[in-house]
Amino acid sequence: MTEVAIVTGAAGGIGEAIVRTLAAQGVAVVGTGRSADKLERLAASLDTGMAFSHVVADITEADAPQRIVGHCLERFGKPNYLVNNAGAGAWAPVHATSDAMLDEVIAISLRAPFRLCREVIPYMSRGCAVVNIGSTFGIMGGMDGGIYCAVKAGLKGLTQTMAAQYGEQGIRSNLVAPTVVRTPMTEGAWDYPAFQRINQGLTPFYRDCRPEDVANAVAFLCSDKGEFINGQVLPVDGGWSTTRMINSRFLAQ
Repeated sequence: MTEVAIVTGAAGGIGEAIVRTLAAQGVAVVGTGRSADKLERLAASLDTGMAFSHVVADITEADAPQRIVGHCLERFGKPNYLVNNAGAGAWAPVHATSDAMLDEVIAISLRAPFRLCREVIPYMSRGCAVVNIGSTFGIMGGMDGGIYCAVKAGLKGLTQTMAAQYGEQGIRSNLVAPTVVRTPMTEGAWDYPAFQRINQGLTPFYRDCRPEDVANAVAFLCSDKGEFINGQVLPVDGGWSTTRMINSRFLAQ
């Protein structure tokens, strides 16, 4: 029987890499996003034989969880995996964070994953898995992190309470916490010296994080190879969150 995954934020960057990686492993994928054009381009670019269907949805809308899961049930059947990847990236210090910014990040990055988990869980059984995409900034605070860091830490709490609640049923919940990933969304930041020193300069690895690095971690946690991993945070950061060093490329700066 074909396994089925729901992936939010599927239209680009990390989400697209997750879709491609899971689909290449024979998983039928339902991808969600707000752009019909991007989702249709992704569908057209997938190799023949990859099972993919998409739902155009703003995940903050009241009926989004029901629409997404309903589409999955109709198209492929019960979901085995839920990957909550969609998120908001508003950065500002607490004193400069408006209520509008606060509400947007909470709605997209915490409330929506919570509601989608709530909708999916009744259809899951032994061997199923939820993977939430958090951030290393949900493990460690960051300058100007504000609501972004707070919400990513909240996503960790959601993951761990679900692990406790549903693990006995054989449903595992884990969180993948990437460092800053090279995607079109972040491309403009890489040229700033301060950004380079904080991210590349403090990372004991020879290259930057790629979307495929995150996708491979997700695929592992969804697979039977990750069967006994539950309630964990898996940083995908080249060692950034667990070491304190200065990369040799930046020592002379």
